[in-house]
Amino acid sequence: MQSGVRAREGNPGPGSHVEPALPDERNSVPAATSPSPTPPATRDDLDAEIDRQTAVLLGLGYPRLAGIPERELRTDVEHLREPLRARLAGGAAPAPGHAPFVLVVGGSAVAISARVPLLTLGGRVGTLSRHFADVDDFAPVVTVPGSRVYAVVGVERGEEFCGVRPAEAAATIAERGRSMLTMEEGIAFLHAYPEALEKNRCFHTGGSRGTDRRVPALWISDRSPHLGWCWENNHHTWLGVASAESRIPDGAAPVSH
Repeated sequence: MQSGVRAREGNPGPGSHVEPALPDERNSVPAATSPSPTPPATRDDLDAEIDRQTAVLLGLGYPRLAGIPERELRTDVEHLREPLRARLAGGAAPAPGHAPFVLVVGGSAVAISARVPLLTLGGRVGTLSRHFADVDDFAPVVTVPGSRVYAVVGVERGEEFCGVRPAEAAATIAERGRSMLTMEEGIAFLHAYPEALEKNRCFHTGGSRGTDRRVPALWISDRSPHLGWCWENNHHTWLGVASAESRIPDGAAPVSH
């Protein structure tokens, strides 16, 4: 693929393919301060949400993919319960495009290429770009816990960055004390909240990078969740940049960025 031109994927139209950015077109980065995670509801709500997300991961077969018994994944999650209670004051109340926390199976446990088909949207399974054969060679460029399961806190889909170049959005996100989501975290976000992937409100997962200027992104192609990539200096009106406030390893202190 030639540098500076993104191959079109899926059907024409927003959310299904990526078009080259116009050379003279520039968009300003939003100046608003990033909000804190959605205020929690009750401790029971938080516990119920932890249990729900755990059941989702089990139902998708993550223990089998990671080569561990289900009880070990459950135990790993239990180590996160008290830190999450302390961090979120005992509850969880997600809002459109936002999640107080998301449970993530660590990157070393399951390859990205094995996670993508586990995505679903309206009964359609996730697809991987045919131009992303090296997806499993990408790695986090933000600090993530080394634990087998961890929680990412204060997740935002980042639609305020739609139309902003990822490289510019990354600077603003860092100034706010946040960090971009990795591919693993973006996929986990959509496991927990499939409805977070909407037409014209899709997102980059710039916390994972390879050795070039490609930035991974999750969008909708042929009505299915789709993992592809875009150039870091191109911008698209339907692609934001997802980020998080902090990360919590099992039973330990948060990892911010």
